[in-house]
Amino acid sequence: MSDTDTYRTRPGGSRPPRLSGSPGPRHAARQRRGGGGWLRALALLAVAAVAGWFAVVKVIEPRVAPSPPAVLPPSPSPIGPIAWPVAGVSAAGVSAAGFAPRLLTGPGAHRPVPVASVAKLMTAYVIVHDHPLEAGAAGPQIVVRPDEAATYPAQARNGDSLVPVIAGERISERQALMALLLPSADNMAWILARWDAGDQQAFVARMNAAARRLGMTGTRYTDPSGLAASTVSTAADQVLLGRAVMAQPVLAGIVATRTAVVPVAGPVRNLNRLLGSDQIVGLKTGNTSAAAGCVLLAAWHRVSGRRMLIIAAVFGQPGALSASLANALAAGRQLVLAVDHALDHPARAHAALAGRLRPLRADALAGVRVEEVQRGQVHRDLGGLALLDRGPGVHRGHEQDLPQRLGRLRGARGLDLGAT
Repeated sequence: MSDTDTYRTRPGGSRPPRLSGSPGPRHAARQRRGGGGWLRALALLAVAAVAGWFAVVKVIEPRVAPSPPAVLPPSPSPIGPIAWPVAGVSAAGVSAAGFAPRLLTGPGAHRPVPVASVAKLMTAYVIVHDHPLEAGAAGPQIVVRPDEAATYPAQARNGDSLVPVIAGERISERQALMALLLPSADNMAWILARWDAGDQQAFVARMNAAARRLGMTGTRYTDPSGLAASTVSTAADQVLLGRAVMAQPVLAGIVATRTAVVPVAGPVRNLNRLLGSDQIVGLKTGNTSAAAGCVLLAAWHRVSGRRMLIIAAVFGQPGALSASLANALAAGRQLVLAVDHALDHPARAHAALAGRLRPLRADALAGVRVEEVQRGQVHRDLGGLALLDRGPGVHRGHEQDLPQRLGRLRGARGLDLGAT
């Protein structure tokens, strides 16, 4: 099976249901015309050939459901009542610089489920961790190998979500990330995995190691594309990943990009059709027959002059092919708006920001890459969320990740993570 983000039907999936009733004018006209002339047949063959080529790379533009998705009665949360989607599993999070983040757990928030192409966010996260990109930099060149190009036709026949590639093609790291995250190219996930770790198995080990560092205890990656149903995570875990991705300026910029141009494939478009509406700036969509419709969204909310980040994770939204993706986008948007509405209440917004974190002694973080802290970099082993200064002696910052991920650090010498 593959992510149903393309026009091609993936193995195990289903085609859009046929409408019942009369066949309609176009079908009736075809029946009336009968055989037709040989010139018309040749023209149709030519059109079909061109359409067959573009069907490999053209993606479905998910249509947001015309009516709001069904929600449960509002249930209590740390920031006030939230109406969660009826279907699937869901979670959300709220965070702001210098404050402890809030995790909001919806139905099944800690239950592992297939996440489809949302897994590509971890692929991108590992790539940028291993090969950091400066702002605006293209990064190193990746050369497509002959065997990777040779498998493209078979992958296309399988209905995989792809961008065209040719042997010897040179694509920059940034362009490869664009192809990975905007049109959700499975083959770019496999190429990036090989480029980074030598093979997919070694790269998957890096994905799982990163998940452990981020405290994603309910997550297990088995492939870099999310195509495998055995790649599972929880909605709560994906909120952690969403925060970590948004803390990486390069990735935050890419997931907010609507269109880009990559070699050979040319223009590509982001499958997240919610970008630019309701302050939504990311993150990733996904859809397979095993995972159904999936979406991880990021949006900004400003209250009392402070900018807050909302992460909404919605998985397992029902429907066939693009319908489930549209349903996931609609459910995700509604969850973002529900959290946003709760934060509009000053007292609730204050509660969401309760628990300011004290500075921590970076030199006390035993075994978590202190050398990166001492260079004043974003501390990647803390999920990219401990922003540190370059002051002499004790290097200070604010750790903004969930307490469960800090348990192993609290015993470290000199470490103070208590809330004031």
